[in-house]
Amino acid sequence: MNTSRTPLVVVGDALLDHDLCGRAERLAPDAPVPVVHGTRRSSRPGGAALAACLAAGDGRPVTLVTALGTDPASDTLRELLAGRVDLVEVPLEGTLSSKTRVLAGDRPLLRLDDGEGHAREATREAVSTVAAAAGVLVADYGRGTADVLREALTHTTAPVVWDPHVRGRPPVPGVRLVTPSAQEARAFARRLADAGDTSDAPGLRTAARDARTLVAAWRAQAVAVTLGARGALLSHGETPLLVPTPAAASGDPCGAGDRFASAAAGLLADGALTEAAVQAAVHAATRYVAEGGARAVTGPDGDEPVPETPADGDTTADAVRTAARVRAARGTVVAAGGCFDLLHAGHVALLQAARRAGDCLIVCVNSDDSVRRRKGSGRPLVPAADRVRVLRALECVDAVAVFDEDTPERILGELRPHIWAKGGDYARTDLPEQPLVESWGGQVLLLPYLDGRSTTGLARRAARTPAPDHPR
Repeated sequence: MNTSRTPLVVVGDALLDHDLCGRAERLAPDAPVPVVHGTRRSSRPGGAALAACLAAGDGRPVTLVTALGTDPASDTLRELLAGRVDLVEVPLEGTLSSKTRVLAGDRPLLRLDDGEGHAREATREAVSTVAAAAGVLVADYGRGTADVLREALTHTTAPVVWDPHVRGRPPVPGVRLVTPSAQEARAFARRLADAGDTSDAPGLRTAARDARTLVAAWRAQAVAVTLGARGALLSHGETPLLVPTPAAASGDPCGAGDRFASAAAGLLADGALTEAAVQAAVHAATRYVAEGGARAVTGPDGDEPVPETPADGDTTADAVRTAARVRAARGTVVAAGGCFDLLHAGHVALLQAARRAGDCLIVCVNSDDSVRRRKGSGRPLVPAADRVRVLRALECVDAVAVFDEDTPERILGELRPHIWAKGGDYARTDLPEQPLVESWGGQVLLLPYLDGRSTTGLARRAARTPAPDHPR
């Protein structure tokens, strides 16, 4: 798999989304409806435009091929996309579709839809952009952009991920991955059923059957049915693979499907296997919801922007960004720290408990030099790069930050977690970082620690164990 970020072309129907967020503490006197007051308005790219921005946020160049017109909503969306993605326009018949959500806290109360514009025709530039693509994501919202470019999408040699819509046409044959939700998969499978299947039965069995049906009917290489908080079900037409979410994420799920599809498309363009891309996409979508969802991708009239995505491999910058996004979404940031040399069951139990205390877990890891100063010249047994890789592979860990000092005060000052989690073995120890954490209203939280587990003990037992005799 390549280590560079492959450019991605996103083809689909852009929308303009607005949120009106406020508080609802009483009902109106003239009707049993909530009164929302203290509203704040934010605007953001929606539909294929949201998918394109999310893909660009992964640190890759993105070109969005979409239909825009001369109406005010189209002009606003162009401003929101400036500097984020390259834009290739096809003509729009009518006005750009926009959605306005009214929310009380995190709970949507009402949605208002305006505009029914459709893509009119392809352009030479749009066709050539698709033909030259190294990776393609089709974000179909049933408004014609994928239809007018269908021939170009049929003949592209790039890996294609197709995120379908019940109002749109089926994917072109041969796409690498199709990503319907469970409800969309059910609707598509019903249309294809010979005897008129009208079942609405939920569950994995239905999703597996629908995925198998769609793989065959669409001649797709694979279908990944997204299951919300349960993860995704990947099918190549035979026994499916269930990819669960790494942790429960409470938050606004709007746009989670776009986050899933954009992450999978980018990774497939990079050369990843389909199973690995789907697993990473589930993690990306879970993290997206935990970090605030679509409202974290706001325009100039929204909340204070979150720091940009760091360069590939900069795990500490990624951790700072994760903390900022969760705080912006009014979530709880949890951090835990340590050397994590020879990861063992005690470490895992601590990290799992810490993750359940909030909406994200950031692990602060001592650098190799820091470990040597604390543990002696024989440590660490595992270098920092490998320790980071193992920690990031844990489902309960959202990000990892490496610090070079003896204590983590500096990195904690950048992360500003709400909770600093420590093992219960620190109960009678003065923590030098406690006053710092409490200075911004944070809390130090002690968590149970499994007795009898330690890296030092593991290393000693390994050193005492004789090497097996091997025949020459």
